[in-house]
Amino acid sequence: MQKNYFIMMVSTLFFIFASAIASDNSWAQPKNPPPVKPGIDVLIEKQFSLIKGKNIGLITNPTGITRQLKSTIDALNEIPGVKLVALFGPEHGVRGDIPGGERISSYQDKKTGITVFSLYGETYKPTPEMLKNVDVLLYDIQDIGSRAYTYIYTMAYAMEAARDANIPFIVLDRPNPLGGNRVEGNVLDPKFKSFIGLYPIPYIYGMTVGELAKLFNTEFNIHCNLTVVPLEGWTRDMTYEDTGLLWVPTSPHVPHPETAYLVAAIGCIGELGTVSEGVGTPSPFEFIGAPWMDGDRLAEELNSKNLPGVYFRPTSFRPFYLRFIKEHCGGVQIHILDQNRFEPAAAQIHILTAIQKLYSDKNIFKTPRISSFDKAFGTDEVRKAVLRGDSAEQIIASWQGQLEQFKKVRSKYLIY
Repeated sequence: MQKNYFIMMVSTLFFIFASAIASDNSWAQPKNPPPVKPGIDVLIEKQFSLIKGKNIGLITNPTGITRQLKSTIDALNEIPGVKLVALFGPEHGVRGDIPGGERISSYQDKKTGITVFSLYGETYKPTPEMLKNVDVLLYDIQDIGSRAYTYIYTMAYAMEAARDANIPFIVLDRPNPLGGNRVEGNVLDPKFKSFIGLYPIPYIYGMTVGELAKLFNTEFNIHCNLTVVPLEGWTRDMTYEDTGLLWVPTSPHVPHPETAYLVAAIGCIGELGTVSEGVGTPSPFEFIGAPWMDGDRLAEELNSKNLPGVYFRPTSFRPFYLRFIKEHCGGVQIHILDQNRFEPAAAQIHILTAIQKLYSDKNIFKTPRISSFDKAFGTDEVRKAVLRGDSAEQIIASWQGQLEQFKKVRSKYLIY
């Protein structure tokens, strides 16, 4: 266990390095500001009255930075007229140096001396004791746009805590790296709610975190005193590259904005533990494979579907950690050719049905992690349909009615 833990820690080095840049980066500031202004910059420049004279609690991680690459923690801590009294850390911690899934205790931030309360340890929700000196609670974390990711539920629980404490909750908005128009996948069945899927929303919801907060607040009866400080210059058709903002890894295995698409395409499959999703290699979520898999066969099957905006290249790889350590794995590398045409939720179903068709004898669903897979998908119907031999097209068609209903609800909360 100690050896595996050490190996997994190596995977966080780039994440920690990027975190350090985001925290202390006067030498690295861009000369020309990007065209999109995140919520933290809008707050400081135009809506400072929301926090002036207040004791601030801040929920953030290394992705909370100004467009000049200054940490939101440092930016607020240096402003006269406000007092940053508490920090709240999601999964991976405030400074981003904790491996995924590892529980975190509260501690003192070395740089500022401010207490960091963990929201990924004994509790997911700020307690009254944590909020006793807080006048207003801020949230500034970059989302990845797909449902099975813990940060948006950290936000939801914090909104409940702010309501209970009768203090304002402010979301500093950030771009959705999958864009603002993509709504795909099944809507979560409440029977499968968990910390990677708390509410009945689609797998890919096509909203910024600020828009999502508005939807959560009303549709799921949180009813906190919510303010969303919006982005400036962002439009729904933008890729993350279009924003001009630099990407800080949202977690150790999401090193690039394109990785958000790949997580959406194979992240649930990775929960099985019976195939590798490339975590443990230098290219997390780019590979899908296993020691018993023939990459040429899988690539031929997937490419025969002519899925838009993607090509599956046969490959082999050897993971350095997690599963199949140093074993030769056959499989495919996912090459996204056109982000605007690529459909990650559909691709994930095609990959599942292709593996089941070619390797039904391998029983990829026979695993002690099957409940994690069902929770990530927000249903057990996908698994049952794949095992029945339903086509990918049939499975994808089955959730279209849910998506149309969600789109009508979603339209009430769009800001941009």
